Amino acid sequence: MCSAVLWFMAMSRSPIPVSIIVGTRPEAIKMAPVIQKFRSSRLFTTQVILTGQHREMVDQVMELFDLTADQDLAIMQPKQTLTSITCSSLQGLETLLQTLQPRLVLVQGDTTTAFAAALAAFYQQIPVGHVEAGLRTDNLYNPYPEEANRRLISQLSWLHFAPTSLAVEHLQRSSVPGEIHQTGNTVIDALLSVADRHPHCEVPGLDWNQYRVILATVHRRENWGEPLQDIATGFLKVLDKFPDTALLLPLHRNPTVRNPLQATLGNHPRVFLTEPLDYAELVGAIQRSYLLLTDSGGLQEEAPSLGKPVLVLRETTERPEAIVAGTAKLVGTDPNRILETATELLGNPRAYDAMAKAINPFGDGHASDRILQIVTDYFEGIASRE
Repeated sequence: MCSAVLWFMAMSRSPIPVSIIVGTRPEAIKMAPVIQKFRSSRLFTTQVILTGQHREMVDQVMELFDLTADQDLAIMQPKQTLTSITCSSLQGLETLLQTLQPRLVLVQGDTTTAFAAALAAFYQQIPVGHVEAGLRTDNLYNPYPEEANRRLISQLSWLHFAPTSLAVEHLQRSSVPGEIHQTGNTVIDALLSVADRHPHCEVPGLDWNQYRVILATVHRRENWGEPLQDIATGFLKVLDKFPDTALLLPLHRNPTVRNPLQATLGNHPRVFLTEPLDYAELVGAIQRSYLLLTDSGGLQEEAPSLGKPVLVLRETTERPEAIVAGTAKLVGTDPNRILETATELLGNPRAYDAMAKAINPFGDGHASDRILQIVTDYFEGIASRE
């Protein structure tokens, strides 16, 4: 440990307090390796705060990574809205941050929790570090509300941890305040640590050896309504053309997503609708699947690390690096387009291998190490100046 930081700790008579705030399952997954690194460092005392935007899904992740929360706002309510999540998080975090007085607040990604946490820290004049900074689609309503959230967080952050060189360029063009660092994406750190355990994913009635399994996830707000129905129709077209395939579709808990998918797909003999998989089961499913069809952001980063091609069921993506690298293709929601692109991979081994063997642009599994070092250097700079 550098002498400047040791002096800083001696003057304050304690490790440097840092608060890490999460609210949803994706945040918890991507912050888990960061939390582990900070808690293993004697330089920092780390407070983990849950807003409770998601409930049991976050609890599963915390248990998987053997993590505990120090504070829990428990804001989740039936039929909660973006406004209610924001207001409840702001009010709860105001009191906590005044009590804890961290020297830095770390947030992740583009959720409403992340935006509210960054704003709450700003109101207390506490520097913000943004993990997974710099993603952009340049369309404020696609994805919604994530594109606006991450842009707002960028304007409130002093440390930007960008996963790729393109994310760095986005931040530089936006003239954001603070320091910009390329780190890789922490989701790869989390994924590889779980994949090494070779977790099981047991689905009643599904024989992984009998079918080429297509793993699908659908939940995005911009796909609600007619686009969701089109996606389900596209799934049926693929299954009809390829009788050696099966579809595994963990259902989102929101009835707006769940009910139409159940109505359209529920009676097909090769469709397996399940409750949301916990993260270990999801990693096991990715490892055993043949192909992914998803409107998720994280899976565009995770699946290529396990050699699985991804078809993105969206009109835009904030992760164009995957498209350029050849690990993912942007498909949209048109049923015929879904069938066409799936057919190319299911019927052409060369096309499949080209995607499966493309190099993942999102990191090497050491992003959390880099973030810890950058934060250490940041406080070294403060200590040197003081």
